[in-house]
Amino acid sequence: MKIETLPSPNFDARPDGVAPEILVLHYTDTKDRAESLSYLLDPEKQVSAHYLIDTDGTVLALVPEEKRAWHAGVSCWRGMRDVNARSIGIEIQNPGHRLGYRDYPDMQIDAVIALCRAIVARHRIAPRDVVGHSDVAPSRKKDPGELFPWERLAAAGIGLYPSNVVRRHRSTRDFGPGETDDAVTDAQNLLARFGYDIEATGMLDNATHAVLVAFQRRFRPWKFDGRLDGETHARLRALVAMV
Repeated sequence: MKIETLPSPNFDARPDGVAPEILVLHYTDTKDRAESLSYLLDPEKQVSAHYLIDTDGTVLALVPEEKRAWHAGVSCWRGMRDVNARSIGIEIQNPGHRLGYRDYPDMQIDAVIALCRAIVARHRIAPRDVVGHSDVAPSRKKDPGELFPWERLAAAGIGLYPSNVVRRHRSTRDFGPGETDDAVTDAQNLLARFGYDIEATGMLDNATHAVLVAFQRRFRPWKFDGRLDGETHARLRALVAMV
């Protein structure tokens, strides 16, 4: 894997004694590499990532891994609220939902897999801590989105995916916004155990709906309506059992 270096000024030091333990994947939400770099290299924007991967598989190193890049914003994973301090951030070139979201080319995903493998091995990042931006900021972010091939990454040893759960579930009841049930409490507890920032209220409130949408975008991308149905619950149980 060939990596080109193009330094960004947008970084600072990690806190003393803090090392990367989370890998966060983003899409750029821009029309092309030039537009992405106009943000990631501009000191006035105060935005960066450690790497940018273009659609042709080109990997650009922007911030040294030992430094804190500014990519996650207000976010939380497994109770860690300064995600930037504890993570490596990868921006993946894609116009995103704002500009015409589309599939990620194979050569781009091949590069994502190669880079992620190296980072995970280098920093001993646990599979559960390979996440999307939407996982750590579900009320704000959608990326890398429902078209990102998380299952393919998991098959390559990067992250987790509950592939053995059937798509269709025979549950006769699901829960939507504002509804309360012990099943909602159980799901909230499971989501929190996996890493999401969520409180067990027993009600499918706005925060829970946002987390469920993020979970479904990643682990059931063909339907992400934010309802707690039997299939979502089954996938969540299977995923937590893998941790």
